[in-house]
Order: sequence, then C-alpha cells, then structure tokens
Amino acid sequence: MPEFSRDYLQCGRFRLTVSGDDFRPLVMGILNVTPDSFSDAGQFASLDRALSHAEQMIADGVDIIDIGGESTRPGAPPASPDDELRRVMPVVYALRDCGKPLSVDTRRSQVMREVLAAGADMINDIEGFRDPASLAAVSDSDCAICIMHMQGEPQSMQKAPHYDDLFADVRDFLRERIARALAAGIASERICIDPGYGFGKTAEHNLKLLAWQDELQHALGFPVLAGLSRKSTIGQLTGKSVEQRMAGSIAAALVAATNGARIVRVHDVAETVDALKVWNAARRARSINML
Repeated sequence: MPEFSRDYLQCGRFRLTVSGDDFRPLVMGILNVTPDSFSDAGQFASLDRALSHAEQMIADGVDIIDIGGESTRPGAPPASPDDELRRVMPVVYALRDCGKPLSVDTRRSQVMREVLAAGADMINDIEGFRDPASLAAVSDSDCAICIMHMQGEPQSMQKAPHYDDLFADVRDFLRERIARALAAGIASERICIDPGYGFGKTAEHNLKLLAWQDELQHALGFPVLAGLSRKSTIGQLTGKSVEQRMAGSIAAALVAATNGARIVRVHDVAETVDALKVWNAARRARSINML
C-alpha cells in the first residue's frame, strides 16, 4: 500500500502539516456552546466560560478549536440557524485572533457563510456537504472542509443502523462527496474526511471502521479526522459514564493515530497531547532502530 502523500491541509489563514517523519496527529479541541451537549451538559454555553475553556485548550497545546452550536447527539432536536449563530458568532469573533485555526461544526449553509465572514478557518459538516447550498457557501473561501459520513439523521441514526458492506458504503459516500466538492472548485488541499464514528453506526461498526481507517485514507487519498472522544462505543467497551471516559477516549485516539488519523477530535486536550507525544517518540525510536 503506498504511503499517504498529502503534505498539508489548507485551513483558512493556516497551512497545517499532515505528514512527515516527525508528524504527530493534530489535536482538535471540542468547544460545545450548546445548552444540551451530550458530554459537556451546557457548561460552556456562556461566552465567558467558552473563552476560558478555549484559553485553557490553547495552553494545553491544541492545534485546532472546533466550535459547535448545535447538539448532534443521537435523538437531539435540530437547532435553527438563528440559534446556532447566536451561540457561535460571539465565540468566533472573540477567538479569531487567538493564533489557532477555528473550525465550526455546522450543517447549515447560512451559518457557514456567516462564520467564514467572521474569521472561521474550517467547516466541519456532519452531513458531508450534501446540501448544494453548503458547497456554495464554502467554495469561494480558503477554509478547510471536513466531509463526514453519516447514515440517517441525528434524531434517528442510532435506532437500527445497518450496512450491507460497511467499508464500501462509507468509502463510496465519501468518494462521491469529494468529487462534488472538487467539481465545485474546492482545492484538494482543503479537504479532509471523517468516517463518522457514532453517526448511524453500532459499536461493532465503529470498531471495524477504526481497524480499516488507514485503508480508507489510502483508498481516498485525503487525511482522516477521527472523532471518538467520550462516545457511546467507549462507554460500551468500558462500562463508564460520559464523565468517566477520558482513559478510554485517549486509548481510542492512540489507536486512531496508529491507524493513520491525521487529526483527532477530543474533549481532553492536555491528556491527549501528552499521550500523543509519548506515542510519537516511541514511533520515531522504532523507526530509527529499523534503519
């Protein structure tokens, strides 16, 4: 299997390295500013708390900050574009000069346009930019886009997820969405992909995709973003509540890194950064010993 050859991800004002001998996966820190997040329970819904948390993530070594204004946990009711904008815009304005790329987790084209105009560097769309208006919203900027696979909708996606061929279904969906993005004029250097762990998938589906993650990345030729932090699969494997899933989440991030992830999306930034430093040092030592 050929080596992954893409050198960087163009992310708005930033060019992020995604390969190289000394590369370790980039850490995307989650900043949920919703009142009903599955993991943060609305604790960062106020601007002061959101900014304080962002400042702590920066001090902890975060590479990208991902701001979310709509909960997409299983069964979550949809938020209106106005609600999303009310939640995320003050945070984007306050953090746009923080020195780190700002990603916004949204599936609404109206929100995409507004946050990009305000200074966001990346759009992370759980719907994979299936809405033509969403592709149009990002096509004229330099922002990075994350194309994610999701079966169904957040309100119903976990009721009975089923695949005839899991790998082929996810691969083919992402391939088709990449082709649509390229046809819309989005440069390949701006695209990363997400298998969509936990979005219309059982724990068994998630574990299989995690095992096949590097094959998926090589098949499509785009960097993978892996988001397993605190998700129900971690809970099923460990028997722990959301608040007690840090160790399991870090383990999942390390497995994702071993299986080729270029970005890991996490809640526990400091702990994940430290774990990846050790992981990368061991990986480099092994590589040197094999020369």
